[in-house]
Amino acid sequence: MNQRILHHDPTAVASGTAAPTPTSGTVRLTMAQALVRYLAAQRVTTEDGSGTEPLFGGVFAIFGHGNVAGIGEALYQHRHELPTLRAHNEQAMAHSAIAYAKAHFRRRMMAVSTSIGPGATNLLTAAALAHVNRLPVLLLPGDVFVSREPDPVLQQVEDFQDGGISANDAFKPVSRYFDRIVHPAQLLTALPRALRVLTDAALCGPVTLALPQDVQATAWDFPVDFFESRVVNFHTPAPIAEEINAAIERLRRAERPMIVAGGGVLYGRATDALHAFASAHGIPVAETQAGKGSLAWNDPLNTGALGVTGSPAANALAHDADCVLAVGTRLQDFTTGSNTLFTQADVIGINANAFDGLKHRGFVVQADARRALEALSVELGNWHADRAWTARAQKLAAGWRDAVGMLTHAPQHESVLPYDADVIGAVQRSSTKSAVDDIVVCAAGTLPAELHKLWRAGRPGAYHVEYGYSCMGYEIAGGLGAKLARPERDVIVMVGDGSYLMMNSEIATSVMLGAKLIIVVLDNRGYGCINRLQQACGGAPFNNMFDDCEQGPLGAPPIDFAAHARALGAQAEHVANIAELEVALQRARAADRTYLISIDTDAARTTDDGGWWWEVAVPEVSEREGVRAARAQYEAQIAERSKSAGDIKND
Repeated sequence: MNQRILHHDPTAVASGTAAPTPTSGTVRLTMAQALVRYLAAQRVTTEDGSGTEPLFGGVFAIFGHGNVAGIGEALYQHRHELPTLRAHNEQAMAHSAIAYAKAHFRRRMMAVSTSIGPGATNLLTAAALAHVNRLPVLLLPGDVFVSREPDPVLQQVEDFQDGGISANDAFKPVSRYFDRIVHPAQLLTALPRALRVLTDAALCGPVTLALPQDVQATAWDFPVDFFESRVVNFHTPAPIAEEINAAIERLRRAERPMIVAGGGVLYGRATDALHAFASAHGIPVAETQAGKGSLAWNDPLNTGALGVTGSPAANALAHDADCVLAVGTRLQDFTTGSNTLFTQADVIGINANAFDGLKHRGFVVQADARRALEALSVELGNWHADRAWTARAQKLAAGWRDAVGMLTHAPQHESVLPYDADVIGAVQRSSTKSAVDDIVVCAAGTLPAELHKLWRAGRPGAYHVEYGYSCMGYEIAGGLGAKLARPERDVIVMVGDGSYLMMNSEIATSVMLGAKLIIVVLDNRGYGCINRLQQACGGAPFNNMFDDCEQGPLGAPPIDFAAHARALGAQAEHVANIAELEVALQRARAADRTYLISIDTDAARTTDDGGWWWEVAVPEVSEREGVRAARAQYEAQIAERSKSAGDIKND
C-alpha cells in the first residue's frame, strides 16, 4: 500500500505552495484554491481518541475541461495535505469514495472531482446510491461558464426554456444539499452548510457543489481564519423524555419484542449498547443488510438476517413478534417483506432521521441509536421479555447457526457445479487470521441474498454490502474504497459475472495505488438472479442468460475473467471446483497485489432455507398460462396483506 496516500503527513507543505499566512486579515485565492484549502483544514478525532486525522481522506479526480485548470491546480498545490487519487471511471470512483465513508462508519469521507458533461453525469448513479444509503460524499462536478461568453461550450447541455440550467441540475433530486458556486464569496456559506450535512446523522447523504469553470479560476480576498484547522463535531440527536417514555409504555406491554438492527446501529457506534440492551432484557435481534455485523454472528440472541433474504429463525420470530424496535433502519421492502412480515407488531422506530423512523406506521423516537438504547435500558430497569419467548429465540438462533455451518460445508460432487453457499464457505475457511478480520464487499444479484443469510460477520464492518440501491458495478469500486479505509484488513470482493462486466476498471486503480483486493468472480453466464425472478413471475427465460439472448453468427463470447484481470495488472486464475478455490485463495492472500479468482457456478441453485414474500407486480393480462398463474398468486398475496392491514385497523 502506498502509505503516503492513506497516512499522509498533514503538516507537510508541498513545494511551490505559498508560505504560511497570518491568522488574521485576508488571503487572495481562487475559488478552487479556497475550496481545497478549506477541505484540507478539517480534522476528526481518531477512532481511539488519541489524536486527530484529516476528515477527508483524499479527492478522487478524473480531469477534463471544467476542472483540470481550476480545481486541478488547487489540488496539486495541496497534494500532500489532501491527496488526489486518479481513477478510471467517474461513477466507480464515487462508489469508492462512498465505500470509504461506509467503512469508516461515516466518520471520514472523500470528495470527487469531475469535468463538465459526461464526467459530471456519470456521478448521478453514485449520488443516488449515497442518497438511498444515507452515506456522505462530496461531489464537485465542473460546470459551464457563468459569464456565458463562450456559450455553448463543449459538452454543455442547453435548456430551451431556462438559460440557467446545466446538466448538474440533475443532481438536485439525488443530493441532500446542492449549490452552484457562482462567486468565490459563496464558499463562506456553502462549505459550512455542506460540512454540516455530511456530518449530521439526520441529514447525512451526498452533497453536490457545482463549480463553473470560470468561477473556479476567479480570485477573491478570503478571511484567513476561514482556513484554520478545525476538529469536526458529528451531530447526533439526543432522545427527548416524552418519546422515551412513550416507547417504554409500548415495550412494557409487549411479551414478544424483537429488535431490527439497521445501519444506524453501526454508524451510531451503538453495537455495544445494542448487545447490552438485548442481553439485559432478553430481546432477540435480527439484522438488515446495512445492519449486519451489529452483533457477532454467534451471539445467542442474534437470529440472523431479516426479510426477503432473511433466515428462517429471524423471520419466524418477526412474524410472531408483538413489538418491533426498529433501530437505525428505514424499513425498506426487503426488510419488511413488502410490509407483510410483522404487520401485527407495534413498531417503534429509533432513528436520527424522523423521516426514516416513521416508516411502517411506527412510533418514532428521533435520536441517536446509542443514546436511545441506553436511555431505554435505564428506564426499563429489570423488565424482561417473556422468558419463553427469549428461550425460543435462542433455540432458533442456535439452530440456524448449525444450519449455516452445514450449508457452507456441504460435500462437493464433481459432476455438479457449486453455488454461492459453497463459495462463501470456502472464502471464510480460507482466512489465515481470524475470519473476523476479513471484510466482504458485494452489491447486486443473488450474492447479497446468500451473504445476508450465510456470511458470519464477527465484528462491525466485516460485512460491506450495498443493497439499498442494489447497484450493479459497485462491488470492485466499493472494495477499493473499503481497502483505502482499512488497509490492514483483507478485503474480499465477491461479484457475479454480470456486475463484473458492468464495471471493473478500478482493478487497475487498485494495482496502481497498491490497494490489494481479493476478487472472487462467480460466473453463471448471465444475470442469473433476474432470470429466476423473471420465471417466478411466469415469464419465459429471455434476455438475461447468454443462452437466452439475441446473438449474432458467432454466438455469445467465452469470457476469460482471469485473463482480463491480468490485462489490468492483477494476478488471476480460473479454478474448476471448490477444492481448487480453497488452494487458490491461499495464493491470493499471500500475493502482493490484487488477485482475482473466477469459478463457474450454478445459475439456478439458491439456499432454500428462509426468505419471505417480495412484491413484484405481475402483468394482469397475458397470453402465457405461466403469467396468468403467477398473477393469481400475486393477487392472493395482495389480498392477504390487505386482510392483515384491516385486522390491525379493526384492533
